[in-house]
Amino acid sequence: MSKRKPSAKARKVAPLSGTSRFERVVRFIERLPITSGLLAGTTFKLRPWQREIVKAIYRTDRRGHRIVRQVLLTLPRKQGKTGLTAALALAHLCGPEAEPRGQVYSAAADRAQAALLFNEMKAMIEQVPALEKRIIVRDFNKTLEDAETGSIYQALSADAKTKHGFSASCWIYDELAQAPDRKLYDVLATSTAARKEPLGIVISTQSSDPHSIMAELVDYGLQVRDGVLEDPHFLPIIYTAPEDADPWDEATWHACNPALGDFRSLEEMRSAALQAQRMPAREPAFRLLYLNQRVSSEARFIAQAEWEGCAAEIDVEALRGRPCWAGLDKGSTTDLTALVLYFPDDGGAVLPWFWVPRDRLEEREHTDKVPYPLWHRQGFLEAPEGRAINNLAIIHRLAEIASMYDVRGLAYDRWRLEDLKKLLDDEGIDLPITPFGQGFRDMAPAVDALEAAILNRTLRHPMHPVLTWNAWNARVAIDPTGARKIDKAKSTERVDGIVALAMAVGLHARAPVERTFTVPESLVITA
Repeated sequence: MSKRKPSAKARKVAPLSGTSRFERVVRFIERLPITSGLLAGTTFKLRPWQREIVKAIYRTDRRGHRIVRQVLLTLPRKQGKTGLTAALALAHLCGPEAEPRGQVYSAAADRAQAALLFNEMKAMIEQVPALEKRIIVRDFNKTLEDAETGSIYQALSADAKTKHGFSASCWIYDELAQAPDRKLYDVLATSTAARKEPLGIVISTQSSDPHSIMAELVDYGLQVRDGVLEDPHFLPIIYTAPEDADPWDEATWHACNPALGDFRSLEEMRSAALQAQRMPAREPAFRLLYLNQRVSSEARFIAQAEWEGCAAEIDVEALRGRPCWAGLDKGSTTDLTALVLYFPDDGGAVLPWFWVPRDRLEEREHTDKVPYPLWHRQGFLEAPEGRAINNLAIIHRLAEIASMYDVRGLAYDRWRLEDLKKLLDDEGIDLPITPFGQGFRDMAPAVDALEAAILNRTLRHPMHPVLTWNAWNARVAIDPTGARKIDKAKSTERVDGIVALAMAVGLHARAPVERTFTVPESLVITA
């Protein structure tokens, strides 16, 4: 929406009284409201550690000019960075750091992330009458315009097509670790040449990718901090736990989480740490997001004790006709194929099936170093004739299994879906196939759902040797947001059964919840 056009002669905001530039910024910030969270409805009260950050950014030389031109602030999640960042952006748009016709930008990896800071700034403006009168808010393109100074603010995303023509007086990159590339960062960092005292701020957790722009900045910042390099214009503020620190010691947590026990929940962190100790796949995410350590994105998924804790006798006959969800991970022409059924209404019972070409049993035993021939003789593997996987034999077996149980959905790799559909159509077989991507978007919720079922003991498996072997092998990859997927490339051996199980559990988690509504007696109308 548009309120009014900016005045023809933009004038600079009158500075707040104070003995230093830093104090003027602090006074401006502490007049702003907190609009969300536990402290919503109050005004900012910068903590000592936040004041030190602001003081370091706005320190000046003898002429009163700000020394710092770029800030690297990296710290764990949930430290109130969105509110602080929004306040700093407003200080440069319409506060003591504003300049006539300034350009303030915030950047993020995608549009949703970019909108977070804009929405926070908008919420603050709407609760301050003096700002609401002078700031023009345009929701459609995520911009703000100060009618008094003529300065503008715009939210940018890395996937935006237009990234040139900027002359930034202040830019802020939120969660740079998630950026798909460095293009937008480079554009912003080089857009300040026409400004007298520009400021660029990167606020992000670390990146697990040592080749990312975020890792490059942290490495540079560490050298500046430690005196290896001299760069008075670059301010590194790095909250991270040392690599040799005990990740489960609360003293370690407090050292790198300045808001812990204040507006960052200590209880939630204790809960996350407990889960990370029980499930190895969660440890890298815990170290990355809670301790801000640069960790490998590769981790074992399931701890042996947790998997064995879900072992149970499964009454196969009692499951006939019962509702279940299925996951099918079909291997290549010579690899393992896995089908797993998940029965959530029957204690989370799991039934797995595996196939491998019969003429490849001994070869697979040699390469994978597990007893394929023995598993076949024991009935844990089905081995259709031939050196390549017999697709017809598998889909006929699928149809037979589907006739025994109430299969509500069969998850299958989206990119290979049409090939499977054609086989089924040619054979006149109708199965409730659902496309299921193998990337972070689809697999991350599935991995979370499977992990929760294991931790909460709402999954029961028969210690099937092939499925258990797959469970030991499974590793996960973690993206900068903490999302996880089972990574076949990084797993030590075959993981097809666990992938199929994750898809089955994840597909059930997507299913709409059936609810029964009862009309209260007071609303029942009788004749």
